[in-house]
Order: sequence, then C-alpha cells, then structure tokens
Amino acid sequence: MSEEQKTTPRDFIRQIVAADVAAGKNGGRVHTRFPPEPNAYLHIGHAKSISLNFGVAAEFGGRCNLRFDDTNPEKEEVEYINAIKGDIRWLGYDWEDREYYASDYFAQLYEWAEYLINQGKAYVDDLSAEEISEYRGRAIHDGDKIITPPGKDSPYRNRSVEENLDLFRRMRACEFPDGAKTLRAKIDMRHPNLNMRDPVMYRIMHASHPRTGDKWCIYPTYDWAHGQSDAIEGITHSLCTLEFEVHRPLYDWFLDNLPVPHRPRQIEFSRLNLTYTVLSKRKLLQLVEKGHVAGWDDPRMPTIAGLRRRGYTPEAIRDLCARVGVTKAEGIVEYELLEYCLRQDLNKRALRRMAVLHPLRVVIDNYPDGQTEELDAINNPEDEAAGTRKVPFSKVLYIERDDFMETPVPKFYRLAPGREVRLRYAYFIKCTDVVKDETGEIVEIHATYDPATRGGDAPDGRKVKATLHWVSVAHAISAEVRLYDRLFKVKNPLQVEVGHDWLDNLNPDSVKILTECKLEPSLADVQPGDRFQFERLGYFCVDPASTRGHVVFNRTATLRDTWAKIRGRQTAAHG
Repeated sequence: MSEEQKTTPRDFIRQIVAADVAAGKNGGRVHTRFPPEPNAYLHIGHAKSISLNFGVAAEFGGRCNLRFDDTNPEKEEVEYINAIKGDIRWLGYDWEDREYYASDYFAQLYEWAEYLINQGKAYVDDLSAEEISEYRGRAIHDGDKIITPPGKDSPYRNRSVEENLDLFRRMRACEFPDGAKTLRAKIDMRHPNLNMRDPVMYRIMHASHPRTGDKWCIYPTYDWAHGQSDAIEGITHSLCTLEFEVHRPLYDWFLDNLPVPHRPRQIEFSRLNLTYTVLSKRKLLQLVEKGHVAGWDDPRMPTIAGLRRRGYTPEAIRDLCARVGVTKAEGIVEYELLEYCLRQDLNKRALRRMAVLHPLRVVIDNYPDGQTEELDAINNPEDEAAGTRKVPFSKVLYIERDDFMETPVPKFYRLAPGREVRLRYAYFIKCTDVVKDETGEIVEIHATYDPATRGGDAPDGRKVKATLHWVSVAHAISAEVRLYDRLFKVKNPLQVEVGHDWLDNLNPDSVKILTECKLEPSLADVQPGDRFQFERLGYFCVDPASTRGHVVFNRTATLRDTWAKIRGRQTAAHG
C-alpha cells in the first residue's frame, strides 16, 4: 500500500477493502467490476459507480473488469455497448483486455441451473409472471413497519427432479412459447425478504441476441447471472448501489449452493441523485422516444454523452464523484455542485475569447476610417503559459444589446447616452448618439473614444464603472449559439400533484437558439469539443454539428457560481 493510501481518509468501502487486503483475503488481491446493462446510455449516476470500481482497483494495485449484463436481448443494442465503452474511456478509465459479457457464461450458468435442479433446489414453474407476483405476495407498510405476509407455494413447486430436468431441457430446446414456463430457485415462500421467495432464474424469450444470435431461447435473470459471473471472473469485491442490498441474501444463497470457483463479496453504497433531473433509464428513454430531447447525447440530458457534448470535462465529473463521497446514506446532490466542479476546472483550462450573442452596432466617429489595430488579449489569466493573442479593433464594433440602455435604471453602470465605459483590452468610449429604425428600435450607437486610454486607465485618473466585451464588425465571424439550461424547472421532477405527469415539469426554456451571434476571428478554426470562456457570458463548447462554414457553440454553464452562495448559506446556518 502506498504512503498516499495510508494518509488519505477512506470511505467505508475502502476501509473494508483495506482490511481484507491486510488480512490476506483473496491472496491480497483486489478485483472489482463495472457491470452495465447495454439497454441505454450511461448517465452521471453511473459515473459514481465507474469511478468507485475503477478507483478502488487502481488504489490497491488491483484490476477492474468491464462486464456487460447482456441477459435481456429484447432491450439491448450494439449502439449502447459502443457508447458505454466510449463513455468509460472518456472518463479516463481503462479495462485493458478485461472486457466480458454475461453471455460468455450462458453455458456455465445453464450447467449450474441443472446442478440446482438435481439438488432439488430449482424447479420449472408454469405460473405466469402475474401469478408468480401474486403468489409471492407484497410488502405492506404499517406506519414505520414493513410487513411481508407469507407467500403461497406454486402448485408446480414439488415436481420431481426428473420432470424438472426434462422440462428445463425442453425449454432450452425452444419447445414452449414465451412466458409459458420459468425456472425458479426453490428457497422459501415465507421468507421475510421477497427476493428469497423462489426467484425466477430463467425465462423463455424467443429473441435473437446481439452476440449469441439464436443459440438460446431461454435467458438468465440478473440475480441469477450476477453473482455467478462475479465468481467466474474472480471478483473480490462486488460494489453495487444500495437498491441491491435486499438482493444480497439471494446473491449469497446462490454462491452457497453452487460449486463456484471463487467467493466474491457484495457491498452496497448509495447511488448519486441530482436535483433538476431524472436518472431513471426508463424515463430517459421516454424523453428520447417521445422527442422531448434530440437524442441520448442532447446537451440537456444527464447522460455522459450529453454532458460531454455540452462541454463538461471528465475531470469535473470525477471531481463531483470525489466530493459526494461514498456512503450508505441516501441523499440528493444539488445541481449547483456539479456546475461548481465544472467552473473550477474550466476556469483553469478554458481559453478566453470575446463573443457577442445579441449584437448592437457601435460606430466610433472619431476613430480613423479604414484603420485596424491589433490589440493584445489575455488567453487565460489563470494560466500564464497560455499567453496572449491579437484581437482586431476598428471603427465599427458590436457590443451586447443588454450592455446599452437609453434611459438607464438605478445601478445600471454600462453604456448609456453621455456615459463613458471601458472596452476590454481597448479604449474608453462615450456614447454620443442613438439611431433608431421606424419602429423605434435602437439599431446603432455612435460614440467617441479616447486614444490615450489604450489598454489601460485614463492618464488624468478618471474612472469608469463598467468594462464591456466587443467584436470588430469587419472581422467578426457569424455563429449559432445554443443557450442550454436545466431540462426541468423543479428540483424533483418526479414529484407531481394528482392529475399531473412528471413530463409537465419539463422546462420550456431549456434551450434557446441564437443564429446571429458575432465572434472574434480567432474562433474561426475551432474543432468540435473545443471549450472556451466567452468573457462575461459563460463557458461554451463547439458542438459536433459544426462545419467550416457554420460554427455551433453550446453553452456549458454561465459564469455565475450559485453553488458558492448555497455553500455560504449552509456554512452560515451551521455556524
């Protein structure tokens, strides 16, 4: 163990792993796995599990497998497999040559199923899925107590070993239609844990599998495949989210009753939940299929692909996972914390550029006609090595329309008639006139500049209260900018009143598309994925839909750090 491991505070999982290593369990090995089901794209909740499984393995000199739980061919696609692998690599993790699939073990799982039948611990059932659920019973909430009345045995529970083997082999031979029969473990229909009430191990499903084709028409359930796959791969610590805690007795029961080559240990931790979003794969799929978003990688989606397209960095997501930590306590993370982690990272790495999203022309009347200056602009004040760039300045400029007010309200310090402001990296200018069209809309501002204020303060010591960004009209490039906001307008989108649907909580202003934006010329040769801070506006990323003649930027986040204010309030409240 490294010195860093000895001094770094550990969460309860790392404490367990460290104790196992110290005790020499598993020969001192640490071997974890990340087991996604390839039926959707990964979301930010998965990032916590990925960082934990790969992180624990790396910290203890161990290994982490990538194993796809491909046991439901009706919902799985190669697209999802490829997307999952791409997302994990993008987050900075590598499973090297340890890419596995539950389907790799179908033959072994089938053999072990027959083993349980021969031991009198599994049987073929003819009950339908609805009947199985009815016979199993349901938990009843009585105040703070959860009561689980005994279930009822299936009438097929006591079939002979010979009959069960015959029926199970005929199930494999595709003699029965979908849903006609299942294979169930024979445990205890009166067990207080409903998962132990004769769980289904196999169901009939005449569906072609992405990897095994039509070789199988019976497929194992997750509970049957999971622990045995861990055992086959030599997993030492099977780290799962907290909803699998009630499945652990079944996980252990299968291992106890099979001749497995290795005994893994399942440990549960709380999943990552985030305000203003949903992290249910079923509901995310609904958003995609109903056209509420433009696909799994829509920048409003909490998927890893969506966050990447929006401009998030893997470092920011890993930072969030580290800050949230690993506990048993369920909780919800403020969306503002995710944005805080992003700003902390992008502030150090994003190059600064000037862009005007709502252009308003400014003509500097006393600036020489036809003259262009190359002004020095800082690329990133947080990184001296980023250096400077040249920004062209000329007689006619664009500024933000919101940076001018003809009749300024109190505390509005930006440009107004007769008022002087600073242009970033350039000069002081003073508004002298306003030009309007026939509708009364302001279309142009006239101003004068002070040549003595280039790149600094006025020699006579006069001060201004605002500095504005700008772009030279003659040199500006046009771009489309998509202003993304939260997909939902409430903190908990799934909490709805009677008669309403969770989709009613969608934010109608989650994206605004601006088509007439003007950018400084250094942004002409950007590549998809490039990230910048547009000065005074926020962080932006080049969208993959960009072309040489049509640049598209996505707003990743605004500059306002609301999490810092939340944290300040929390600190004040707790003294």
